[in-house]
Amino acid sequence: MTDNSSATVRITVTADRTVGLALGALGVLAFSMSLPATRVAVQQLDPWFVAFGRAVGAALLAWAYLRLTAAPRPTRAQWRRLVIVALGVVVGFPLFTSLALMTQTSAHGAVVIAVLPAMTAVFAVLRAGERPPPLFWVASIGGLLAVLGFLAVSGAVGAALSAPDLFLLAAVVLCGLGYAEGGALARELGGARTICWALLLSLPVTGPVMVVAAVAAPPRADAVAWSAFGYLTAVSMFLGFFAWYAGLARGGVAQVGQIQLAQPVLTLLWSALLLGEAVTPGSIAAAVAVLACVVLTQRTRAGAPVPVAGRP
Repeated sequence: MTDNSSATVRITVTADRTVGLALGALGVLAFSMSLPATRVAVQQLDPWFVAFGRAVGAALLAWAYLRLTAAPRPTRAQWRRLVIVALGVVVGFPLFTSLALMTQTSAHGAVVIAVLPAMTAVFAVLRAGERPPPLFWVASIGGLLAVLGFLAVSGAVGAALSAPDLFLLAAVVLCGLGYAEGGALARELGGARTICWALLLSLPVTGPVMVVAAVAAPPRADAVAWSAFGYLTAVSMFLGFFAWYAGLARGGVAQVGQIQLAQPVLTLLWSALLLGEAVTPGSIAAAVAVLACVVLTQRTRAGAPVPVAGRP
């Protein structure tokens, strides 16, 4: 009886990991188009309108979903954690990438964003109270240095980082925080409800900012720009998180997070195919260097000691 129970548990765990990896892959595929779509949208629409308008549109979809599913309201503790999720993925990442991609290419942004898996792992470690080996921190810092080195070699860095690259780095930090907190919270709320409640929580901020941006610069664009904005609203800000947070919850941040390794490569591919942007050998070399550091980060974290007692 005990053997049968153990076998059942193993099958269940394996099934959860498989489903988690599949959902995570769908999320990464959805997110890999975010930078090219943002680049297209901000060429004709105000970046503040793009960043906050997509959040408002996704919040309306979230409200409909929560009403249809009769989702219970989060607890007070969960609301506090949803603030972190909203700060990272609803406000921070969309705003800073929109500002950066006004003047920077999405191919360039893909190299900087490549450090996101390591940043996600760092926040997951800090939040969970784990004590990873020193190699984890060496790999994480190595990934950041590889990105900074790419910026310097590509001419983006003079005496100091340029504004677009500062925006991209800020986007990476905030998104990593939102991914880690959201992935953990999805174990309690589910992936869909986590992003939906975060979107609704942000609405008192995103709504007024979108209105002000629309009044200051009335949105006028062609069908291509509006299509990119629609993708950012319905997929990047809404449906993609259904799959991504559910995948992190079921498969674990450490394992499912490794799928993000494909995101910068896919983004470079979309940038070249859809936007005709040049993908230089330096960009590819920098992306490979960052991804090598991220692989090392994920592997050392996966073998890290158990979380400290008394921490979640």
